[in-house]
Amino acid sequence: MEWLVFLGGAATALAGTIIQQNLAWPEKRILRQLDDAPSVDQTQFLREVDALLGPPVLSGNRVSLLQNGEQIFPAMLEAIRSAERSITFETYIYWSGEVGDAFAEALCERASAGVAVHVLIDWVGSQRIARATLQRMREAGVDVRLYRPLHFYQLWRMNNRTHRKLLVIDGRIGFTGGVGIADLWRGHAANPSQWRDLHFRVTGPVVAQMQAAFLDNWIRTTGQVLRGHDYFPSLQEADGADRHDGDHPVRAQMFTSSPNGGSDSMQLMYLLAIASARKSIDIAAAYFIPDRLILAQLRQARRRGVRIRVIMPHRRTDIGLVRHASRRLWGRLLRHGARLYLYEHTMYHAKMLIVDQALVSVGSTNFDSRSFRLNDEASLNIYDEAFGVAATAVFEADLAQSRPVAWQRWLRRSWWSRLRERIAGLVDSQL
Repeated sequence: MEWLVFLGGAATALAGTIIQQNLAWPEKRILRQLDDAPSVDQTQFLREVDALLGPPVLSGNRVSLLQNGEQIFPAMLEAIRSAERSITFETYIYWSGEVGDAFAEALCERASAGVAVHVLIDWVGSQRIARATLQRMREAGVDVRLYRPLHFYQLWRMNNRTHRKLLVIDGRIGFTGGVGIADLWRGHAANPSQWRDLHFRVTGPVVAQMQAAFLDNWIRTTGQVLRGHDYFPSLQEADGADRHDGDHPVRAQMFTSSPNGGSDSMQLMYLLAIASARKSIDIAAAYFIPDRLILAQLRQARRRGVRIRVIMPHRRTDIGLVRHASRRLWGRLLRHGARLYLYEHTMYHAKMLIVDQALVSVGSTNFDSRSFRLNDEASLNIYDEAFGVAATAVFEADLAQSRPVAWQRWLRRSWWSRLRERIAGLVDSQL
């Protein structure tokens, strides 16, 4: 009987430890909002993000904005089929279906042709992929791994997922953005079964940083270092003859964050960008649950006269609990004059921050604590006014398909809505 009591106590203690480790935030945390910073178009701002975020800002890159699966998947598949030396691919969602099968076929064909193909899929995000698909890829020579599968010795890390979306071809062409590999992203967001999203095609020196971002979790998962010319070729300024590329070279920087290193890089970047805003902040957010610090930084920007616009999903969100947790916070921005909009036609999965039309940040990062502190994320910062103007045009096209949130209407929401918001707020740090 004493042994049963002892074992029961030990099991309870172990379960408590596992839960605590999964819910805990990294030890390194930013606790105070930033004072007003130099504007994003000043050299001092670039100097600070160089030093604080890690990888340097590099010139001579070209970035193309792709919209929805109709543009995104053909561009990614064309790049995969053109690979001659290597393919590295990291994603959160990979589900079986028309899109998943097309990617598997393209990856298998290149691996069979002798191209080194490395695929890293999050274990949670891969729950809807057929085991036969994984087996087919492996038999074709694709080195496919799952990030943090369920193992007893990793239970305390189960809440840490890779949410990064990175595809690098021959070390020369990169893709990043919000899209997962699933049929949800097919089409052009024309109906509720086609999600709205953005992805970005990149060439130039910053692609080496994208490759390094992939290697971060590849090494963590496999212990294998991928190196040499096949993965890190010499990269010159992007060739303007490439028909996929933008009109002119831009400065860009790819950086990552992960609780494994106690890094708050993603939250720090958002704080720096908001503190540096002089005219405008535009946020496209699939999941908008800003923490206390980000909210304070946004309110401070409003006091400086900065225009703030946020687009998020309406009722077609894929996670209802997130909507309730988000709505609880809207009043803290609305009362200060921020403008919030709800995208109506389908799930809005875009992830983009535009500051003063001079800085555009894109990638896998959501505007919530899970992205800032629990997930592994990767974002690409583009420092260029022309690109900022183009990105703003895309943002404003989405505004035209969104309805504004009215301050008075938010105040009049029902007691049932308020109750659900309070319940969701109890776990908003995990959403």
